[in-house]
Amino acid sequence: MKKVVVVGAGPAGLMAAEVLSGAGVAVQLLDAMPSVGRKFLLAGKGGLNLTHAEPADLFVSRYGRRRPQIEALFKSFDSASVRDWAASLGIDTFVGSSGRVFPADMKAAPLLRAWLARLRHPKSGPPVEFSMRHRWTGWHQPVSPATDAGPNTWLDFETPHGPLQVQADAVVLALGGASWARLGSNGAWVPWLQAKGVDVAPLLPANCGFDVQNGWSAHFASRFAGQPFKSVAIDYVSTQGHTFSRRGEFVATASGVEGSLIYAASSWLRDDILAHGSATFHLDLLPGLPLERVLAEVQHPRGSRSLSSHLKSRLHIEGIKAAILHELLSKEQMADPLQLARAIKALPITLAAVRPIDEAISSAGGVLFEAMTAQLMLASLPGVFCAGEMLDWEAPTGGYLLTACLASGFCAGQGVLAFLDKK
Repeated sequence: MKKVVVVGAGPAGLMAAEVLSGAGVAVQLLDAMPSVGRKFLLAGKGGLNLTHAEPADLFVSRYGRRRPQIEALFKSFDSASVRDWAASLGIDTFVGSSGRVFPADMKAAPLLRAWLARLRHPKSGPPVEFSMRHRWTGWHQPVSPATDAGPNTWLDFETPHGPLQVQADAVVLALGGASWARLGSNGAWVPWLQAKGVDVAPLLPANCGFDVQNGWSAHFASRFAGQPFKSVAIDYVSTQGHTFSRRGEFVATASGVEGSLIYAASSWLRDDILAHGSATFHLDLLPGLPLERVLAEVQHPRGSRSLSSHLKSRLHIEGIKAAILHELLSKEQMADPLQLARAIKALPITLAAVRPIDEAISSAGGVLFEAMTAQLMLASLPGVFCAGEMLDWEAPTGGYLLTACLASGFCAGQGVLAFLDKK
């Protein structure tokens, strides 16, 4: 019986293992962590966002410059496939008001338990062998290979019982990126692949937060860190000419900003900061009102009321929205109705640094698609396939990350089957 080693027990690795086991291939799945799917479980802590129900053309547009490569993966396993797969595990799903797809109970753990049960006790085919606390440490070249397998299919691992060498007919690497290292994704694999001639783009933060230029004042940071800007919009034009304009919400941090609306624009903000040292977006505190209406309300006679009371009464600007105006505008600007109205509709916020990659929800960069075949096999390492976040792509939150990870794992599994068939 053919044997395949899968390294990495996240969604991509588990999906590859499922495809292979279902085809009658013996699979050993090894992971450095004590248990399976740790980042998957943490990502589902507030409600597991499986995928998105928007039209296919809009869905694939979320993958930016890597749209052609991800779209090719979706020909075998797309967002509809995610829902069908969940249903096959006995997990019902529903579409939320924003189009996001969730398990009926919103939880990740029941889905993962059902998935592992199927992998360990399949109706047909060999069960997947799980080897936890096995950390991959690079390639192993045996002195006298017992088979005609090439050296690329031998791997070294650190285990609780000492060093271990593992040989297989093919390998699937699903090692993750470099965000949330405590959950297993630390990017340690990069030099090992580069040493074998694999082209790897630098790993960068994605869906990440940023530090504002010069930091917040002590007053603003102490009172408003952790509080959300709700019902706002941001506009940003990147130096490459990409225009981003969207409503939503985000959060102030002790040193800057983060949250869903920021994450959606993070790839362009990050790239401009790395290239030019800063990036400035404009914050609309009242996206439902035109500038003319805001100006009229600001200019409305306020009598003996303070400006803060006036803005709260006429425009419902209070709390963190009022605080950000005082934080970034001078007294003269606050006292000038036209400048104040313009700031309410387009307050410039300059970002000067990207938060560390380990804090990011995901990472960009990784193994270039150009270094692989269409079946995700490394061109320089026949028999070695890659899947998941370690590939060079990125996407916003909203189910896009998980869908592409599952799709790449599925396609890598299919690629291994085709490779073994030829071999």
